[in-house]
Amino acid sequence: MKRAVYPGSFDPVTYGHLDIIRRAADIFDELIVSVLNNKAKTPLFSVEERVKILEEATKDLPNVKIDSFSGLLIDYAHEKDLHVAVRGLRAITDFEYELQIAQTNRKFSKEELDTVFLTTSLEYAYLSSSTVKEIASFGGDISQCVPEFVAEMIYKKYGIAK
Repeated sequence: MKRAVYPGSFDPVTYGHLDIIRRAADIFDELIVSVLNNKAKTPLFSVEERVKILEEATKDLPNVKIDSFSGLLIDYAHEKDLHVAVRGLRAITDFEYELQIAQTNRKFSKEELDTVFLTTSLEYAYLSSSTVKEIASFGGDISQCVPEFVAEMIYKKYGIAK
């Protein structure tokens, strides 16, 4: 069985993330989308909220499982017996950053964690969670960026009635 992990903060999950999830789910028998609990950041949504959002957004994908983790990806992958990580790339600047992380993960992993890069579909190449949050915080229209139920939750977090 080919299994992989797609780690990320997903704060919030965007159509770009969902594009990568759907395409990776077609490649792997099982895809574990795992929400990183990054103690260095102050997220809009808690880890539990992000897990629930992802469960709802991927409920039509039977081979996608949602999980969460803290700490190093290599430790999580070892614990779950995973040998492939999936990462999305929007632009060349993403590649430089992601390549360094992929090489570090491979070097330091006990089980040689490989990384598979998927380029984001062009219609989502501009998307980032940070941009979505900024637009939403000013009451802007984020309907092109996230599923409707996610947009409603984001606006609610910012106290914006839509």
